[in-house]
Amino acid sequence: MRDDIEDLARSVLERRAILFVGAGVSMVVGLPSWQELIDHMMDELGLEIEGEQGRALGHPILAEYYRLRHGSIGPLRSWMDREWKVSEERVRDSRIHQLIVELDFPMIYTTNYDRNLEVAYELAQRPFAKIANARDLTFVKLDDTQIVKFHGDFDDDDSLVLTESDYFSRLSFDSPLDVKFRADAMSRTLLFIGYSMQDLNIRLLLHRIWETWTRSAYERSRPPSYVFLPRAGPAQEAVLNRWGITVLTSRIADPEGALTDFLERLAARVGELRSEQAGERIGTGARKARSQG
Repeated sequence: MRDDIEDLARSVLERRAILFVGAGVSMVVGLPSWQELIDHMMDELGLEIEGEQGRALGHPILAEYYRLRHGSIGPLRSWMDREWKVSEERVRDSRIHQLIVELDFPMIYTTNYDRNLEVAYELAQRPFAKIANARDLTFVKLDDTQIVKFHGDFDDDDSLVLTESDYFSRLSFDSPLDVKFRADAMSRTLLFIGYSMQDLNIRLLLHRIWETWTRSAYERSRPPSYVFLPRAGPAQEAVLNRWGITVLTSRIADPEGALTDFLERLAARVGELRSEQAGERIGTGARKARSQG
């Protein structure tokens, strides 16, 4: 992993890397799992009798049924907005969120609906722009870190990608945020964290990027992409490698500990490279001064 971190660290240092954040990052500060959302919808819809069969449907189908029964997902969104919140203290104490801010990515894409990333930047007093729809794109300042809410934001019901129809609509990848991501992803290194890589939409997104490059005459110019997984089997790793995604893993069993350790090592290497770069500039300046003297 050392060589992979070296290349990734250089991309981060040069601000050529995009971070893609999944649900695993929000769960470390206490947000409910998808299973808890499924259990709530089953209870609201009176589907307890279906037991495991209902849970096997997954949250998009249940959310679709919820919309059909209630006419909208408004009440469900309100429940999620209340329940999927954690205190500022939890975010402040999260080493993972501290490291994300410290690494200073110019863009962070996330499929999470919550505000934890925004809160982390607010606590650190670092400027950012939240982007959840086409309108938000018009307010972005050049130096702000962009936090792109790829599956929507609680402040905008229409932006949420939650029901099965929402996911199907996104499969064409032609929304304003999809167009933005394709453009950003073509020119920068990607790092995915907090994903199990079993989400069909994310896998299709990665496949589309790979397909775009393979159809071009410049596949060798493609920036590297990475995904951190605490554990990865040979089948999953082989498929992701085929799509040009380098899988980074850990020997630490605990998922939170493994991700924290990975980000710590990445941040440390970025810091070392930054110091080396500063030393080279000082050395060059001293040599220039001597030659002029």
